Amino acid sequence: MSDLVAVILAAGKGTRMRSSLPKVLHKVAGKPMLDHVLQAAETAGADKKVVVAGFASEQVAAFVGRRADIVVQAEQLGTGHAVLQTASLLRDYHGTVMIICGDTPLLDGEELKAFYRKHLAAKAAATVLTAVVSEPAGYGRVLRNAAGNVTAIVEEKDATDEEKAICEINTGIYCIESPLLFEALSSITCSNAQGEYYLTDVLASLDRMGQKVAGVTTGDTDMILGINSRRQLAEAEAIMRRRVLDRLMDEGVTIMDPASTFIEPTVEIGRDSIIYPFTWLEGCTKIGPESEIGPQVRLTDVLVGSGSKLQFVYGHDCLVGSKATIGPYVHLRPDTVIEEGVKLGNFVEVKNSHIGSGSKVPHLSYIGDSDVGSGVNIGCGCVTVNYDGRQKHRTVIEDGAFIGCNSNLVAPVTIGEGAYVAAGSTVTKNVPSGDLGVARAKQSNIKGWAAKRREP
Repeated sequence: MSDLVAVILAAGKGTRMRSSLPKVLHKVAGKPMLDHVLQAAETAGADKKVVVAGFASEQVAAFVGRRADIVVQAEQLGTGHAVLQTASLLRDYHGTVMIICGDTPLLDGEELKAFYRKHLAAKAAATVLTAVVSEPAGYGRVLRNAAGNVTAIVEEKDATDEEKAICEINTGIYCIESPLLFEALSSITCSNAQGEYYLTDVLASLDRMGQKVAGVTTGDTDMILGINSRRQLAEAEAIMRRRVLDRLMDEGVTIMDPASTFIEPTVEIGRDSIIYPFTWLEGCTKIGPESEIGPQVRLTDVLVGSGSKLQFVYGHDCLVGSKATIGPYVHLRPDTVIEEGVKLGNFVEVKNSHIGSGSKVPHLSYIGDSDVGSGVNIGCGCVTVNYDGRQKHRTVIEDGAFIGCNSNLVAPVTIGEGAYVAAGSTVTKNVPSGDLGVARAKQSNIKGWAAKRREP
């Protein structure tokens, strides 16, 4: 076991969220709050993590999987009681226990790492991370002695008027040495305004035992924001989104309108790319340098090569090569590969298909389960008919082929290299290389029909 263990408090229901989903599983920037907190703990150096679950604990455990151990706080009797549930796993552990909250998605792992190092340097039994704020109402106040050590934390409901005037607050983040932690936990009571076992009482207990309790003040007051309502969830989303956008702009990406741009922390964007308004970039999306994305683009887990231009596009789980021009109003569905220099025009949908370099699908076409070669031109209104009612079949269009407007290619079918398909054809048989495929009824004109139609 490493010298640092993280205990993550995630038992609360979050009544003000008005949700059947556990509070810590609500998402910020595309990931559950608990995911952000687990990542911060890992960055801080905690190889072992213990999550204290409560409300809907089975959902929390299913999400956590093998990333952490799970203990259950069946009754929510306070933060001290929550940490006590970890005793079966940690009572014999000798080292530092970092205690953090599962509803603080803005936690910075590097800041937590620095906090842990300062705790070790202080050689304290416990260290609390504090913050100084102008409006401390609702937070526990930090009491210090003349030497600057923490003697106690007084919760708002238990504080005197003098104590309420203190602007240094408790962030709810602690480093406490074990097994001293559990020794002190055994001595606390629920004799307070809320009738709960406060974890903060552990600090006062350690002080009475003659142990040193240090306080480290953070300047990042955003980091400590706890989420208890949908409004606070939106506030955290806005803060994290702005952090991501600021980082990208510092790296050489132009964000035309940050207020209408939504990019998750996991997204990578190359230098000199331009992101236009009303663009959503999510998951493991990567954009190459010198690309133009937007307006009105949403990409989830999409790789885009350098110098590509996408506007009014929805794409997910696919790959777009360099110097492609896509949009407007294009849907790129999973398992699609668009190679270099491809043009997809308005109202085109591509699904589970490979389109070779330099090919064009200018407008109003559906390309599904198809292998399209290089230099292919697909005319307006072309449909690859891939589903027979029971299973999907593939269409193959080889290099340099030309598909006329309003054609249906009924799979499985192959259009050979350099072949042509006449406009208006419904092709059910292979068209050999260099041939012209025509599959439409012979036209006949009925003389004088229009005049007769107009007669009364």
